[in-house]
Amino acid sequence: MSPEQMVATGTEHGIRPRGYRLPEATHLGRVRLVVAGLERSITFYEKVLGLRVLRRGGDSASLGPVAEDKEIVHLRELSTARPVPRRGLLGLYHFAILLPDRAALGRFVAHLGEIGAYAGMSDHFVSEAVYLTDPDGLGIEVYADRPRGAWRYDERQLYMTTNHLDVEDLVKSARGEPWTGIPPGTVLGHVHLYVDEIAKAEAFYHDALGFDKVVWSYPGALFMSAGGYHHHLGTNTWARGAPAATDADARLLEWDIIVPTRRDADAAAESVKKAGYPVKQEGSEWLLTDPWGTGLRLVPQDTETR
Repeated sequence: MSPEQMVATGTEHGIRPRGYRLPEATHLGRVRLVVAGLERSITFYEKVLGLRVLRRGGDSASLGPVAEDKEIVHLRELSTARPVPRRGLLGLYHFAILLPDRAALGRFVAHLGEIGAYAGMSDHFVSEAVYLTDPDGLGIEVYADRPRGAWRYDERQLYMTTNHLDVEDLVKSARGEPWTGIPPGTVLGHVHLYVDEIAKAEAFYHDALGFDKVVWSYPGALFMSAGGYHHHLGTNTWARGAPAATDADARLLEWDIIVPTRRDADAAAESVKKAGYPVKQEGSEWLLTDPWGTGLRLVPQDTETR
């Protein structure tokens, strides 16, 4: 392996922000979605995706893996919400559910085939991924990572690509075991957003919030993370010219970024505030709003209850 293909350690690659930097232990918590029909969405997220309802009340529901009380998706009904148009809206491109291993993804793909659900599939070298849309047109990725030791780098930049997925080999990895739903150990792996300008996304998420840049030469896209991960956040301009999602649309309302301590949450919020972006404190958490109106919540791990 050449020096340009060194194994990841989380420290020698990528581009760090000049100022505040998110802790290496940063990870994601949940997404909060606005949908037009709660019953319709629950049916999809349970029957197709394999999540289960953890809690439900009024016009909302929380969903997570089977046999684990961990919220990954929160649904809120707005009966008049408009579906996402085919060209997309600035805001959510997809949120991504990270399965614990390749065999689980193989079982999921076999399940999709059994129920006749349409899905796109890609090999990104660092991961293998399946893409779906929910009944409102919101994008979803379900994926499994390859071991970090297999990732490659071109100098400081992580190598990611989009290639054909070997579906037959992936399904073989399941060894014929049946799909029984999203397994324990599954987490929200990343969020990918449509933006109108990469420079604006970099200014907010890298310069102000403190994510490292990990992949910056992918056409029309920028990928960022903490702790050397391939990405906790992707941004792209592939829907340039589309308007931003509004209160009238099905959309990503907010997503959680989990940091180790309350001090970390306070420091990140202060960095964003100093850069001139709006922040709002809610107890030990901070609610931020990106330039396209998508909310993100800084949640300290030491007080997290979701």
